[in-house]
Amino acid sequence: MPTEGLRGSGWGHRLSNALKTTVLLAGLTALLLFVGERLGGPQGLVIAGFFVVVMNFASYWFSDRIALAMHGAQPLEYAEAPWLHQMVERLAARAGMPKPKLYLLPTRTPNAFATGRNPEHAAVAVTAGIVDILDQRELEGVLAHELAHVKNRDTLIGTVAATLAGVISYAAQMLFWFGGSMLSRDDDEDGLGHTLGNLGVLLVAPIAATLLQLAVSRSREYGADATGAELCGDPNALADALMKLERGAELMPYDRAPATSHLFIVNPLSGGAIMHLFSTHPPIPERVRRLREMGARRGSPRAWRNAWA
Repeated sequence: MPTEGLRGSGWGHRLSNALKTTVLLAGLTALLLFVGERLGGPQGLVIAGFFVVVMNFASYWFSDRIALAMHGAQPLEYAEAPWLHQMVERLAARAGMPKPKLYLLPTRTPNAFATGRNPEHAAVAVTAGIVDILDQRELEGVLAHELAHVKNRDTLIGTVAATLAGVISYAAQMLFWFGGSMLSRDDDEDGLGHTLGNLGVLLVAPIAATLLQLAVSRSREYGADATGAELCGDPNALADALMKLERGAELMPYDRAPATSHLFIVNPLSGGAIMHLFSTHPPIPERVRRLREMGARRGSPRAWRNAWA
């Protein structure tokens, strides 16, 4: 049966996520339309509008399949890891939601992510490397974090953001390489100025898409840490896991499909201090600090939630 803390914090978080999803979709849609109009005029606006409709539809209905396919994830059968399936079943029952499907990513980098538009169409993917460095207590904390994303409806906004931001970044790259004729229009009186302006749009658009993701992704991670800690009943287990996963990502960065990096429990990408400014994840030390504080307040679920307000 779901815990009191999980029941009590559901509707407010869902409403907040619905608003964030609307803002993110509107922002990314407007950005894509602006890029299309800037580069192709009315015709470019129509083409961009077509892509917006198609991608928004695909993001909602097929975002989970797209994200899993981008990483070459394979279904993890029950017979391959019955203990892992049982762990997920136990956590899902505690959260009062259906058991999500389990997938395996063929990489030694330790990490995990959840995807899907709702708890009825959700999946949790773990990498081959995560079971090598985490004990079962820590792994349960990670899985609780991922199920928290599903329960809190974070997975929809994450996969939609990944899909649309990926389209914007991909379009910018393609236009740089193959769209030279689109960078300037013959009917523009100031051809050079217009070309420079278009180049500026192509440079800024992927950064703007990333910043729109940043506006919501960091708060989602704090919320999933809090809900996941309540779900597994051991905040320190998740804290210990985060420290190991951060070290693992530093030693073995994973840069396949960078547009989906915000889906993972820790940032899988390599990078220095400048890249950390654009990280879709809050700092691991701060996440660990909050979890340690929750561990010290285990007797008071209300105090746990207040620590994350």
